Amino acid sequence: MKEILKVDNISKTFKLSSKQQKIEKTNSKIKNAVKELSFSAYEGEIFGLLGPNGAGKTTTLRMLATLIKPDSGDALVDGASIVNEPNEVRSKIGFLTSELKLEDFFTPDFLFDFFSDLHKVPDDVRDKRKAELFRKFGIDKFAQVKVVNLSTGMKQKVSLVVAVVHDPDIIIFDEPTNGLDVITAKVVTDFLLELKQRGKTVIVSTHIFSLIEKICDRVGIIIDGQMIVCEELKTLTKNKPLEDVFFDLYAERKGDEI
Repeated sequence: MKEILKVDNISKTFKLSSKQQKIEKTNSKIKNAVKELSFSAYEGEIFGLLGPNGAGKTTTLRMLATLIKPDSGDALVDGASIVNEPNEVRSKIGFLTSELKLEDFFTPDFLFDFFSDLHKVPDDVRDKRKAELFRKFGIDKFAQVKVVNLSTGMKQKVSLVVAVVHDPDIIIFDEPTNGLDVITAKVVTDFLLELKQRGKTVIVSTHIFSLIEKICDRVGIIIDGQMIVCEELKTLTKNKPLEDVFFDLYAERKGDEI
């Protein structure tokens, strides 16, 4: 398989305010969010980054999407460096994050056209792709409805199609089903599997074991900003529930009984 993503010892630290120190329950003014993290993802696979809240998953994906720079290390996205070639990386990826906030007074139709223009998608290609995606996700009936009047699930669908307006070969999704109802979550997971079937590389971060078990080929477990294990899902679990495997590793890491 062709290696599409190669992450090489990336690290990221953040300064903590007094308020953040209280929230984190620490006296340290520095948080080591990601520590020398390395892994690879391949063409036509779904790679799952699994870990608890605060493990460093979102920070990792934000670095891969070039929203923030690593303090050290680098990653190659289809050969392009996230450190030295961020614009090229952005042209190759689609990035969906729970932090994406759609402007309330815009419509799905306007947003799709706006982001298509940013990615220099030709008008005829844009229109064909918009019709296809809007129909697939049921957005067509709400194309002229302002975001403020859309349901949470519909906003997530709009965010998803906006992230892939340019039909990228590498798609990075941060908690793609978080907070969604079961119907919308199924629509999203079915789409992820469809992307895989089309030969796309999909990177998904989540804390939901069942989502990893349903769609992922390989999984990396991240705890306290470090990669604990990274293997094919079937090799890692060996017919054992992923949840049990995770908590065994977590207990071993933390020295606690779960």
